[in-house]
Amino acid sequence: MSINPMGRRSVLQSFVAGSLLMPAILSELMADDKTDSGPLAPKTPHFPSKAKRVIFIFSNGGVSHMDTFDPKPKLFEADGKTLGVGGGLSNQQRKLLKPFWDYKPGGKCGTMVSDLFPHIRDRMDDICLIRSMKSDDNEHANATLAMHTGSLFFSRPSIGAWVSYGLGTMNQNLPSFMVLASQLPYAGTQVYANDFLPAYHQGTRVVPGKEPIPNLAARSASASQQRSELDFIGQLNERHLLARDQSPDLAARIRSFETAFRMQSEAPVAFDVSTETKETLALYGIDGKETESFGWQCLVARRLAERGVRFVEILDGSSSSNWDQHSNMPEHAKRAKVIDQPIAGLLADLKRLGMLDDTLVVWTTEFGRTPGVDGENGRGHHSACFSSWMAGGGVKSGIAYGQTDEIAATVAENPVHFHDFHATILHLLGIDHERLTYRFAGRDFRLTDVHGRVMHDLLA
Repeated sequence: MSINPMGRRSVLQSFVAGSLLMPAILSELMADDKTDSGPLAPKTPHFPSKAKRVIFIFSNGGVSHMDTFDPKPKLFEADGKTLGVGGGLSNQQRKLLKPFWDYKPGGKCGTMVSDLFPHIRDRMDDICLIRSMKSDDNEHANATLAMHTGSLFFSRPSIGAWVSYGLGTMNQNLPSFMVLASQLPYAGTQVYANDFLPAYHQGTRVVPGKEPIPNLAARSASASQQRSELDFIGQLNERHLLARDQSPDLAARIRSFETAFRMQSEAPVAFDVSTETKETLALYGIDGKETESFGWQCLVARRLAERGVRFVEILDGSSSSNWDQHSNMPEHAKRAKVIDQPIAGLLADLKRLGMLDDTLVVWTTEFGRTPGVDGENGRGHHSACFSSWMAGGGVKSGIAYGQTDEIAATVAENPVHFHDFHATILHLLGIDHERLTYRFAGRDFRLTDVHGRVMHDLLA
C-alpha cells in the first residue's frame, strides 16, 4: 500500500504551483528515478572522444623521477660532486646523489624504466610517459591540492568532481566519482571534495576491507518496506527543501538516500572480487602479502569502471606513510613493491577486456625529488620537474615525452604544467577545459583557472 496516494511527483508539483521562484534543483529531484534524467545523467561531451572514463592513480609523497622513469647517466658519473641543484627552488650547493636503481628498456618501444618498476616496465608499449611535468610548490599539501584541484592554496573542486559535473555517470546505481583509499593523503578529503559544485559530485570513499562502504546493507525487513520508507522520507525531505530556497547541499543529501538505496544491490557485487578467476587475482597480486591490498584497489577500480563509474581514483600512501624519503632513498623499494604489479595487472586486464581503448589510466605524484642529497641518504622535495604517465583513452602509446636536464634538476624540453595535465585529461574525455565552468561568488570558475593548454603531441 502506498504511504501517500498523491505520489512523489504530485506532492512536489502541488508545492511548486504556489511559488513564483523555486530552486532549479527541484527539476532534478522531480525527475523519474528510473530514467537517466537526473543531475547525474550522462551528458554529451563538447566533442567526440575516445575516453569514456578515468582511473586516476595518485602516489603520495613525491616519487623520485630520476630513480624511476627519468634515467640520467650524468648523475651516476657526478655522484658526490657539489653543484647548484636548486632547479629554480633554491641556490643551495648540494652533493649530487646517484640513482639507486639501474635502468633497462621496456617493451618493444624501449622506453627506459628503472628496476623499481619491472612490471610497469613490461607495459611501456601501452604508456605515454611524461618526463617534463612541473608544479609550483614544493610543500606536500599545496602540491597535492594543485594536482587534484588546480589550486595551490584555496579549496576548489577536485578533478573527479569536475568530470562528474561535466559528464555525469553511466550508471545511476553507483556514484559517478569513487575513491579507493586505505588512508588519506596530504590535503585530506579535499582531494575528492566537491567544494562549490553540487554535493552529489563529491567522491565516495571506499576503504579496502570487509566493509568497503559502512552501513551499506539494508536494515529493513524487505526491499518493498524499505522502498516505502524511503519514499515517505523523501516526501518529507522535499517539503523541507521547498521552505529553504536555493539549498543545493540539502537537495544533494536528499538524493543521497536514493543513491544509497540503489547501491545496496550493485556496490557489493562490484566489491566482491571472489567471482574473479585465480589467474585474474594473481595478475593483480591479490595472492601476495605485499600487493594484496593495493591489488584489490586496482581490481575494484576496473570493476567499477566496467559498471559505468565515470571517475575512479586510487590513492597510494597516506600523510604519514608514503614516498617522502628524505633520509633513506632505498625505502622507495618498499613502496614500489606494493604498487608495481597491481598497476601493471590493471593495464594488462583492461587491454585484455578491450577496455583500455576507452578508459584513460593516469598515474602521477605531486612532485619529484632533488638530484642532490637531503638528510643522510635521501632526496628533498622538487617541484621543478617530475614524471607522470597516461595510458589508453586516446593517448599515444609507447612514447616518452619531454626531457629534463642532464641531472634531472629542471625541464629542458616540452614542459607540462599541472594545468596542462588537467586540460589534456579533460580533452581526452571530450571536454573543453575553458568551457567547463561553474558560476560561484560572482565569477566563473574552472579546473584550470585561467591557465592550461591541451598537449596535442600526446594525443593519438
